[in-house]
Order: sequence, then structure tokens, then C-alpha cells
Amino acid sequence: MKVLTRASALLLIIAMLTQITWASDVLRILTWHGYADADWIAEFERDHDVRVDVTFVESDDELWEKLSKNHGEDFDVFAANTAELQRYIANNIATPIQIKNIPNSKNQALRFRNTEKITGLNHNGNLYAVPFTYSEMGLIYDKKQFKSAPTSMSALWLPQYQGKIILYDGSNHNFSLTALLLDAKNPFQLSPIEMNNTVKKLLELRAQNPIFYTGPEESVRLFLKNNAALMFANYGKQQVKQLQQANPEIGYIIPKEGALAWLDCWAITVSAKNKPLAGQWINFTLEKNISTALTRRQGLSNTLVANNLNEDDKIIWLEPSENFELRSQYWERIRAGNARKAPKKTQ
Repeated sequence: MKVLTRASALLLIIAMLTQITWASDVLRILTWHGYADADWIAEFERDHDVRVDVTFVESDDELWEKLSKNHGEDFDVFAANTAELQRYIANNIATPIQIKNIPNSKNQALRFRNTEKITGLNHNGNLYAVPFTYSEMGLIYDKKQFKSAPTSMSALWLPQYQGKIILYDGSNHNFSLTALLLDAKNPFQLSPIEMNNTVKKLLELRAQNPIFYTGPEESVRLFLKNNAALMFANYGKQQVKQLQQANPEIGYIIPKEGALAWLDCWAITVSAKNKPLAGQWINFTLEKNISTALTRRQGLSNTLVANNLNEDDKIIWLEPSENFELRSQYWERIRAGNARKAPKKTQ
């Protein structure tokens, strides 16, 4: 009996140690607000007996800063749009994903299951990310300050709205939307002349004394606090949903020039400590209750349903830009109100 008791105790200790070892696993997520809610984290931790650490970002520039700092070693899984993904691939930060390890991807709408047709997701025949959510970036306006709804993004430059504009504080998208307004051949691949014209136009927008935001909650707070007239909605209908709860007198348009649109995807870092666990997180977010909760809470579209944009809307899906670093350097100077001298060009 003593032998059996000791053996049983030993087995119990081994089982406890095994459980402790597994429970000590940590999944490190780098993502956007609304993509990893507290109740989702609690459910995932409970189901997988792990701990989840979440770090939120509010701009593509911040995302790049955190992932490039230590070559992605501080995180296991991250969310990025398709236009940004290629530089994480090029810098050996993202690793290929086997879609067979994400079984819930079978529940996605056909356009998102056909990953080989989505620009930016693949490289050298390998899949590097799984679509999660998407939105166009339109223009939010205060109906009380407009006799009729604006039709063009050029409304941001109208002098009567000086000091009443809310603008996203990010380099890449601001260059692309301004280039789109200027009818650039490709708003993501600017020639030197187009870049110069875009910088000049952005300086004119800076002279409008816009109020800058990074996150969606901050944008809503600033819109209400400053009785704003217009806002470039970088987060699209996520901001519309949040703002309508406080001010039902706001409208939302897709400008006649078109609206940039992003497709955010989950990717896994090369240095992920537990790649299968990272894949399980991606699979978890594609469960029906999680993806539908994203839409219900944030107003964002999920990839389990087909695109719900109007057929007449001109939507331009984001693509990689000609030079991320140059745009970022220019934007820092524009943000400060001075970009007359071109920054040193980076490759």
C-alpha cells in the first residue's frame, strides 16, 4: 500500500508539474483595439490553459516600430493589413502559415478563402497571413454643419472648416488618400513629381490646423469635444458606430474619388515561441461567435460573410507603398508644419 501510495503521489506530482509547465506558456499578441477583447482572452486562456499578453497599437508606424525593434522576438502573433505585410515578410519577421492548421478558415466567405488571389498575402508560393476583418476609410461629417452631404475628400481642405477637422496621425494612408485626390496614376507608387505634389497638398492640409488622433476611441472623443465638422475615418465604420452612439447627427460617405480600404490579417512571427498555439489563436478568432461579436461591437466587417459594400462605391484596397520610410520621414516634417526640404531618401 505504501508503494502504491508513493507511486500515486509521484504520478500526481508529475501531472501537476506537466500542467504547470503547459500553463506557463504565454501567447504574446500585438494587435489593434477591438481585435482581442478581454472576454475573448479569458475564454482562450481557459480553453488552452495558457496566459495571453496583449499589446495594442494605434498606427502602422507603431506596429512596425515594435516588430522591427527586436526582429519580432517580443511577439508571437500580430495583426497587419495586406499592404503592410510584405515588409514583414521581406525583413524575415513573418513566417509562412499552413492553412490546414486553421480549420475555421473553411467557414470564411469564398473571396477570403481564395487567399492566392488577395494581393499581399503570399510570397514565393507561401501564405503568410489569414484575413480577419476589413473596412473602407471614408469621411465622417456633422450634418448640422453641412447643408448637404460632402461628396469629395477635398472638403477637408475647405477654409471654412479650419480647426474643425479631425485627421488620422499616420504617414502612409495620408499620403495615399491625398495622392488619390490629386488623381495620381497609382496612389501607392508615387513618382518623384507626384510625391512632391502630394507633400505640397499635405502641407496645405496641415495649414487647416487639424486635430490629430491615433485610436478610434480618441477620435470620437476629439470629434465631440471640438464640435468637429469633418473627420477622415481611418477605422471606417468602427468609428461610425462609436460616434453615432453619442451623436446621431453624423453622416458617412465614400468620396467620389474613392476610399482606401484595408484588410487586416493575422500573421505569426518567425521567432514565435509556440507557433501551434499562435495558429490556434487565429483559428479561435474565426469562430462564428467571435467574428460576429467583432462586427456587433466594433461595426467592422468580418470575413465569414461577403463584402457588404455598395456596388457603386469606389473602393481601393491598400497596396504596399513605394517607400514606407520616406513617407514616414516626410510625415514627421509635415506634422511639424515644415517639409519644404526633402528628407534623405531611404531604400
